[in-house]
Amino acid sequence: MLGAAGAACSDGSDGGTASPPGAPGPSGSGTPEPTTHPFTGGATGRRNPVLAVKIENTRPALPQAGVSSADIVYVEQVEGGETRLMAVYSSRLPGRVGPVRSARISDLHILPQFGRPAFAFSGVQSKMKPYIRQAPVYDISQDNAGSAYFRAGPKPIPYNLYADPRNLLKQAPKAEPPRDIGFRFGPAPEGGRPTASFTARWPATTMGFTWSARQKRWLASWGGRPDLAAEGGRLGGRTIVVQYAQTTRSRFHDFLGSYTPLIRTTGSGRALVLRDGKSYQARWTRPSEDKGTAYTTPDGRPMTFAPGQVWVVLLNDGKPRIP
Repeated sequence: MLGAAGAACSDGSDGGTASPPGAPGPSGSGTPEPTTHPFTGGATGRRNPVLAVKIENTRPALPQAGVSSADIVYVEQVEGGETRLMAVYSSRLPGRVGPVRSARISDLHILPQFGRPAFAFSGVQSKMKPYIRQAPVYDISQDNAGSAYFRAGPKPIPYNLYADPRNLLKQAPKAEPPRDIGFRFGPAPEGGRPTASFTARWPATTMGFTWSARQKRWLASWGGRPDLAAEGGRLGGRTIVVQYAQTTRSRFHDFLGSYTPLIRTTGSGRALVLRDGKSYQARWTRPSEDKGTAYTTPDGRPMTFAPGQVWVVLLNDGKPRIP
C-alpha cells in the first residue's frame, strides 16, 4: 500500500505504514497494551478506535461542535493563510462534530503515525482523490458515509455540515486502536518560563492561548475573541505544542488559484510547549511518516505533557512562505 507515501512521492517527503516502536499490538500478538492512553495520558479508551475529523476554523464556522472532546487537535494552515482543524478522537466521542470540511494533502502526511484510523471529511478536489484511496486510512468521507452526516442550524452551506462520530465509526469497523505517537506525559521538566499567553499567527488569522490557573488549562481564542464550544464553555487544552515546520506550496490549489500549503511534519525542528502556566523550549523529531513525533528538551530529555487534551499548532518555521 502506498498510502501517504504516494502523496509523499509527489510532494517530496517520506512515507510508509509500518507500526512505530511501542505501538499496541493486535489482540493475541503478545505486545503489551499501554497502561495509559497514548494520546492523553489518561486511563480510559485505550482500545477504542481512532477517528480523525476535519473541521472548519474560520469565523463563519464558529462555534464548532465536538472539538472539546478530542484527544488531540491539530491546527493546520490552508489556502489564503487561514487554518483548519483536524480533531483526533479515541478516549471519548462527542454527540456531534463539525462543521466538517474537506481534507488537505498535509493530513495524509500526519495520519500514517496513527496506523490506519478512520478519517472523516466532506470531500476533496478530484486531483487529490487518488492519494486518499492510497492512504492508510478508512475513508468515511461524506461520499462514502453519507448517512452519518447531516446539515443543521442557521449557518449557510458549507458551514452547516455535521456528523455523528458513533455513526461514522460504524462505517469503519476495522479502524485501528491508538498507538504510541511519541507523546510523553508526566510531571513538568525543570525550568520553563512563566507564560500568561501565546498568540499563533498565520497570514490571515490568529489563535491565542491564555493560561487559566482555575481551570488548569490554556483557553483558546480566535481572532482575538474567546473561542467557544457549541456545547458550552471555551475551547483549549492542557498542553499546547507550537510546532514550527517548513511550509511550502503543494501541487494543489483552490478554484481561485490559491495554493494549498504542504506542511512537512517529518524531519526535525524547534517547538514551544505550553503547560502549567509555563513555556518550554523544545525540539521535535519525526524520522518518517509511519513513526510518531518525539519532543525533547534542549538537553535531550523527553518533553513531558500534562495529562489531557493536546493541541498541536503547526506554524511556518520562517523559511519559505506561501504567497
